[in-house]
Amino acid sequence: MLLELLIFLGNLPWWGWLLLSLAVVGLYDISQRKHTIRHNFPVVGNIRYFLESFGPELRQYIVANNREELPFNRQQRAWIYASSKQENNFQGFGTDQDIHSPGYIFIKPALLPLQLPPDDPNCHAPYSAPAAKVIGLFHKRRRPYLPRSIVNISGMSYGSLSATAIESLNKGAKKFGCYHNTGEGGLSPYHKFGADVVVNIGTAYFGIRDDDGNFVMEKLVKLVNSNPFVRMLELKLSQGAKPGKGGVLPAAKITPEISEIRHVPMGKDVISPAAHSMFSDIPGMVGFIEAMAENTGLPVGIKSAVGKLELWEELADYMLETGQGPDFITIDGGEGGTGAAPPSFADHVSLPFVYGFSKIYQIFQKRGLTNRITFIGSGKLGLPESAIMAFAMGADLINVGREAMLSIGCIQAQICHTNRCPSGVATQNKWLQSGIDPALKSERFYNYIKTMTKEIMEISHASGYEHPCQFTMKDVVLSMGDNNRIQTLAEAFGYQKDPVSFTSIVSILTSEYLDNKIDL
Repeated sequence: MLLELLIFLGNLPWWGWLLLSLAVVGLYDISQRKHTIRHNFPVVGNIRYFLESFGPELRQYIVANNREELPFNRQQRAWIYASSKQENNFQGFGTDQDIHSPGYIFIKPALLPLQLPPDDPNCHAPYSAPAAKVIGLFHKRRRPYLPRSIVNISGMSYGSLSATAIESLNKGAKKFGCYHNTGEGGLSPYHKFGADVVVNIGTAYFGIRDDDGNFVMEKLVKLVNSNPFVRMLELKLSQGAKPGKGGVLPAAKITPEISEIRHVPMGKDVISPAAHSMFSDIPGMVGFIEAMAENTGLPVGIKSAVGKLELWEELADYMLETGQGPDFITIDGGEGGTGAAPPSFADHVSLPFVYGFSKIYQIFQKRGLTNRITFIGSGKLGLPESAIMAFAMGADLINVGREAMLSIGCIQAQICHTNRCPSGVATQNKWLQSGIDPALKSERFYNYIKTMTKEIMEISHASGYEHPCQFTMKDVVLSMGDNNRIQTLAEAFGYQKDPVSFTSIVSILTSEYLDNKIDL
């Protein structure tokens, strides 16, 4: 019987095999109860799930137009890709954007653009844009920091991104001169290729904790002393993608390397709580900041998304009263986030950057504290026009996250949370991340951030300024929509940005606070 069946199958033509295969699939579909569509429409119902499996890619490349997708549309991604590859990133025949849509950004050019003096470094290579503020100088930290770049890498941890992605970003940051934020996963070997580093300290205190998850000051001091390229500490209170929510690092994802870096046990889920265990109120938080600054000598700041303002008011009052507090404040917009988050959090919890930043800036401005703090903006600011708007609102520095990922190969597949990132950027799968060549991708990131800075500086010069810190709230205009009205940022948000002390870029590049001063 079995022999006859094998002979019969062996003599089947190709179409017979096809019909037999379809019959087997149909019988399985009818018998299963997990998927109603497949049960009710055997065989053909599978087409629905097949199309759904690559629906986002189908819409991204075929269905959606150049300006339609989110979070970054095709035109924005194309500019980042072309810039990173040193290809033509211009466009012809005018803009294809709806310039009357609400919130559309217009930047005012000057009648006569800025003419730079011959000794200005931007006459020769228009990429020099160091920060205009020295971080930690007001609070007399032992190692104040003057960033060499106004555009830097936002917090994205090893674990969230792959080892080769982190290495590529760090090497590119070293070449350009920007700093690299570790994210809350701790300082890994892949952050140690020469760039300045900002260590992000989250609620789980990864890398500087004991076996029970408690913060250990001695470990932080040892980390800083052993790695002189660590220039600042960032206390993460919350992030744009999921403010006020902790996380879980599943045991299956904890490799021996991650276990060592984060100081967590193998074979056990690691919980990141929603709140810090080292403090529970504003005085406690400021005390923790001052203790870290005193023990390490580094500037210490906070990172947070924005929602309720009462505790922000209390923080500003406490800083005014005591003369203590964070050296910098990173405001993360609710539209940001490279990690996994519930849709309810990612879509609805916390304010977008423009609303959140404007509220916080005004709180500190009313108390005369803006000169004491470096304000850092984060949340889809990695395009020149968005960065200019942030500078005009009072930001001193810009952090870029997803734009940096795009520059090294991310295709916006939006499956970062699955460990199946096809570009190898946001996965721990060894095969997928092996497709990233750090030597090549570090150049791609370098080219992107160089071009980004170049265009920021060119727009600044077109507006009559030498440095983007000179932009005011009157220099950027927003479209109000169908009523054909426009408003300046000052009119839209109800404040004027405080002027930043600035003489010239040459004076910054020769400042005693800038490491490796440029001899002009």
